Amino acid sequence: MLLTIQPEELTERWYDVFEKIEWTEVLLFLFYVACIFLVRAIVLGISRRLSTNRVFRHVDPVLRSLLNWATTYGILLFMIFYFSNSGWMFDRLFEIGNVEITAFLLILVVLIVSLANRASKIITRYILPNVYQRYHLDRGMSYTFDRMFHYTVMAIAIVVSLTTVGLDLSALTVFAGVLGVGIGFGLQNIASNFISGIILLFERPIKVGDRVIIDDLIGDVDKISMRSTVIKTIHNEHVIVPNSYFLEEQVVNRSYGDPRMRLVVPVGVAYGTDADKVKKVLLQAAQEEEQAGGVVLSDPVPFVNFAAFGESSLDFELMVWIDNSNQVISTKSALNFRINRLFAEHEIEIPFPQRDLHIKSMPDMKQQ
Repeated sequence: MLLTIQPEELTERWYDVFEKIEWTEVLLFLFYVACIFLVRAIVLGISRRLSTNRVFRHVDPVLRSLLNWATTYGILLFMIFYFSNSGWMFDRLFEIGNVEITAFLLILVVLIVSLANRASKIITRYILPNVYQRYHLDRGMSYTFDRMFHYTVMAIAIVVSLTTVGLDLSALTVFAGVLGVGIGFGLQNIASNFISGIILLFERPIKVGDRVIIDDLIGDVDKISMRSTVIKTIHNEHVIVPNSYFLEEQVVNRSYGDPRMRLVVPVGVAYGTDADKVKKVLLQAAQEEEQAGGVVLSDPVPFVNFAAFGESSLDFELMVWIDNSNQVISTKSALNFRINRLFAEHEIEIPFPQRDLHIKSMPDMKQQ
């Protein structure tokens, strides 16, 4: 069995360890920790005041990160050395397989895993971006490499920490079996979203930075985590979507493959207007927007579609291609402004719905 002692024996053993603790020593250790935090607060206060100066403006976040790192791991290392001669630090708490787990081993595992996590974040934040820039990798591919690097480092750290404490990984087979049953019954949604997240990172039907449409909701993929994906809408709202949704439901990805997109601008003119004149003016609006340095493309060429004879207007559609799907709203607005100005210059009327009301004469009322 994975645990070789009963719960009653485990409780009694923890109580024995608790009795061996010298509380005077513990209080002195807490005093030293309080002094460390006091020094940290003083240094951060000085750095915050200096950050008002332009020269030291960028020093404060770096110093804050270094102090947090030094405080966390400094306290853990100080705890190991300070209580190195204490018996309770090395007394057996419980057993996994044939390995006796002590407080020292637990602290060592936490230290290894946390150091690996911090090292992974430092490498992905300060070192890997230079590599991505050198090889001209896009934002989505860079994010995929960052996630896979982080997962790999953490997996190695967990294996190293377990083997460091002398734990035979084969002793975890029972735990793995129990975990598999738990996934099959209660954790299947979490497992499904985790596997879907791995598929999204490798297959990349969507990637960080893509403009997507989900149930009429338009936004950019901001983050793909282990369980969910964060979509940042055009209104700066963040929507959390389970990863499995992108593999099971229909999702529109405007940035997938060819970044170009056709934009349709509908417009109506009054009956009796010269249709050829309308076509010429609409193409002029597209040409002006393209020459103004917008995202409108000249190839494929803009096209004017005579859509229908509406109830109150002749309905046209100006179809243009743009090279950035993120500029749909701004480009459509700019084209509408140009069309409205050009229609006014060429005296082309934009109608509004009209209704003719016919009133029949009422029969004479008999006078009472």
